[in-house]
Amino acid sequence: MGALGAAAFAPRALAQVNETDRALAQGGRGIISARDLGWDPEARRYILPELRYAYDALEPHIDAATMEIHHSRHHAGYVSGLNKALDELAKIRKGEGDAGLIKHWSREVSFHGGGHVNHTLFWLTMGPKDFIAESPSLELLAHMERDFGSMNGFWTHFEAAANAVEGSGWAWLVYEPNAGRLLITQMEKQQDLWMTGAAPLLGVDVWEHAYYLRYQNRRGDYVKAFRNVVNWAMVDELFAIARGV
Repeated sequence: MGALGAAAFAPRALAQVNETDRALAQGGRGIISARDLGWDPEARRYILPELRYAYDALEPHIDAATMEIHHSRHHAGYVSGLNKALDELAKIRKGEGDAGLIKHWSREVSFHGGGHVNHTLFWLTMGPKDFIAESPSLELLAHMERDFGSMNGFWTHFEAAANAVEGSGWAWLVYEPNAGRLLITQMEKQQDLWMTGAAPLLGVDVWEHAYYLRYQNRRGDYVKAFRNVVNWAMVDELFAIARGV
């Protein structure tokens, strides 16, 4: 999430959620809601979004045990950490906390907020075979062929980026609006792509907790298996929103 300040995160993230929800509603698709994006508009709190599929639905590519731990513990921890940090900063603004801890809690917002956003998109853009669109729309495919040469060219680049992440992080397919093109980028730990000005479309988590139970140190096998669970319909929706269509 970079150097994102705590005071900026909550309204910015909420605006992001609302804008995405509004764009989908206006398109008549209604695919995702604010709660699907990890925000409770009534309580004005970040929440752990429910998955649209069972923990074992991505077998054999991603195992049920990994999915359960990843979602119910790791992602839940990011949500809890984000809300805690925002609460502490709110206290400080009211004069009820230690102003000397602003830097600490701001960093906590950055890390946990990035983790929450990244994982929320991760779950949304995956699904079981009978649930997902297995290929991108013709429009997205045309952009991928223009920017990566072919669909195979995209996967070669994407998998290489994921395998080359040093330590913990992500590989992302993004839409860069200034150039009007697709890019593949790496993000360390839980950085937030929105801070770069690029819109995230599809990301693979290469923290070890995402794959180690099944694949151990064979990250490359996990990354290759990931292509079997991508829900291209959701990637298409995010692509349309990023382009303002």
